[in-house]
Amino acid sequence: MTAQPFTATITGSPRIGPRRELKRATEGYWAGRTSRSELESVAASLRRDAWSSLVAAGLDSVPVNTFSYYDLMLDTAVMLGALPPRVHDVPDELDRYFAAARGTEDIAPLEMTKWFDTNYHYLVPEISPATRFTLNPAKVVAELKEALQQGIPARPVIIGPITFLLLSKAVDGAGAPIDRIDELIPVYCELLSLLADAGAAWVQFDEPVLVTDISADAPVLAQRVYSALGSVPARPAIHVATYFGDPGEALPALARTPVEAIGVDLVAGATAAVAAVPELAGKTLVAGIVDGRNVWRTDLEAALSRLATLLGSVGSLAVSTSCSTLHVPYTLAFETELDDNLRSWLAFGAEKVREVVTLARALRDGREAVAAEIAASNAAVASRRSDPRLRNEQVRARIDAILAAGIQRGPSAQRRATQNARLHLPPLPTTTIGSYPQTPEIRKTRAAFRAGEIDEAEYVRRMKAEIAAVIALQERLGLDVLVHGEPERNDMVQYFAEQLDGFVATQNGWVQSYGSRCVRPPILYGDVARPHPMTVEWITYAQSLTDKPVKGMLTGPVTILAWSFVRDDQPLADTAYQIALAIRDETIDLQSAGIGIIQVDEPALRELLPLRRAAQDDYLRWAVGAFRLATSGVSDSTQIHTHLCYSEFGEVIGAIADLDADVTSIEAARSHMEVLDDLNAAGFANSVGPGVYDIHSPRVPSTEEIAASLRAALQAVPPQRLWVNPDCGLKTRTAEEVTASLRNMVAAAAKVRSEAA
Repeated sequence: MTAQPFTATITGSPRIGPRRELKRATEGYWAGRTSRSELESVAASLRRDAWSSLVAAGLDSVPVNTFSYYDLMLDTAVMLGALPPRVHDVPDELDRYFAAARGTEDIAPLEMTKWFDTNYHYLVPEISPATRFTLNPAKVVAELKEALQQGIPARPVIIGPITFLLLSKAVDGAGAPIDRIDELIPVYCELLSLLADAGAAWVQFDEPVLVTDISADAPVLAQRVYSALGSVPARPAIHVATYFGDPGEALPALARTPVEAIGVDLVAGATAAVAAVPELAGKTLVAGIVDGRNVWRTDLEAALSRLATLLGSVGSLAVSTSCSTLHVPYTLAFETELDDNLRSWLAFGAEKVREVVTLARALRDGREAVAAEIAASNAAVASRRSDPRLRNEQVRARIDAILAAGIQRGPSAQRRATQNARLHLPPLPTTTIGSYPQTPEIRKTRAAFRAGEIDEAEYVRRMKAEIAAVIALQERLGLDVLVHGEPERNDMVQYFAEQLDGFVATQNGWVQSYGSRCVRPPILYGDVARPHPMTVEWITYAQSLTDKPVKGMLTGPVTILAWSFVRDDQPLADTAYQIALAIRDETIDLQSAGIGIIQVDEPALRELLPLRRAAQDDYLRWAVGAFRLATSGVSDSTQIHTHLCYSEFGEVIGAIADLDADVTSIEAARSHMEVLDDLNAAGFANSVGPGVYDIHSPRVPSTEEIAASLRAALQAVPPQRLWVNPDCGLKTRTAEEVTASLRNMVAAAAKVRSEAA
């Protein structure tokens, strides 16, 4: 409790490895190619390198226990003895952990959903009446001791009890998990004592839930919980980290407790809120002034001015990132193909750490000590503001004209009748979401083309051979609506970004999405325009191979926005409409080429929902508007599908209905069809395809299991509006898993179709 205040830190750090080393080691372990000791060796090396690089950069407090083999919420469930009973019989501790994360042939995994308004997915702990919280501190204590032995000024990071319980799920008739808070407080108190004994000077409790409206009681809970934790007699100093928004009333509530430090996200929150809390005069404020979620370089001049206004309001001031750098790539060092101007506007993880250290040094030693860094920052800011690529007046004028003319299609019942007459589909039509397994052969072909080892003609020939194989497989399995499998697409967002003006792709800008799954978000820096068709050649080739309808596959404007590092110099709505215009032009070209079904995926619709309710209506207005702009250029006889997955959809059910897609496929397997009741309550009257099996698990569902899901769906949706499909795209699964699962899905649909008839 007498720990020295720190001055420069970050909230957390990535763990997948700068070259995705953990991804390869973990997937090797799952496949039996990598031993347990080899996996642990890779993990230890990544931790050691990450900690030493942060110390070398100049941080005087380093977050530890941010490493995870899969997910920190799952790690916390393990630490608290809150794994579901169905995994208890798995004898090996690590395999038990992965069974909860991924499932097995016999064990269903935990539900997975988005971490606040980011593209990171967390595993949702299950709290049942049988859950008994018991402390298992092995991981956090081991990593703390490992860091201290290396001379690291280590600060263990742990998800706080309020966030853990409010993000958990009640099962088996249990009450709201947050009602168990009094059982959890003693476990965290015990943990504090153990960490003090292990040598921790500071501990960080992450409480991002305090910036949301999930619980009206959050400020009261914060004061009660942290008054209790702060009263532990022998403990480390406590830093409570909030991020992703303004903590509002939770900030003065925390300031009234004995905790020593409070972290505030000054990128998403307001500086003025700090000055309004006099109790902060006795605290360390950990000022999240460097954006941990986006890739733009910090305006050091402006940041330093904001920090200076806080000095008189707090006991001491530490500079930090706004949140964990888990959400940005490791370093710009690998990006050798960016033009000099654009590169000067950017800062990835390593560069953000240097910005934190620069600002802390300026506060300590004065502005002149970092004059060169501030001059470089000012030059980059000026370069970005004046670059002509940022504005395309023709695009802006076209959007204004289309919005003025209206973005409505005909009535849904009229559209359905027209489409039925064109498509001649059976009740409960079967389809998939879009992608098929990205085999090693596909990846090798793509790499060979990038490296210049094969020419474009050979690349196209090989991709068309893959498309032909996928079409033939679907016909053999008996699917009703086919897809081309997307072999030519490296990613559902990057593929489009590489063909649109206003975007640039990175070479190695990987970030973790969930588990071992990594994505490489493109950088959206200027006005968006489509110089040429992007998918028409591939889709029309696939359609030429079959008499069954083949879906045109596009990614929606909100998802492209959410899964890119988006420009921060104009409203998100403006950028969303620009992307929507490009997608609109693509749908019109697909329709002109004879494609009768077009899917415009919006899995990120819920992801971007603001964390405070006061801002949600405005977001949903423009998010729905962007989708309708993208999809309203085609005739009523063209069937528009959309797909949504892995989010809690209850808060946006009305918006899903307002999208007015003819068919909405939606994740439902892990949540056991719960979303259908929400859709019905919102008056949803269009067709829906609730996912009948979970593609993020390697297990193959049986025919009867899928049939049971369909029977449950028919309790909420009539057969003439029910589609049959997996939860999500199939690119991460093996060909054997996909073939077996789809065969069972088609058989289940036929069985239930017969029963319904």
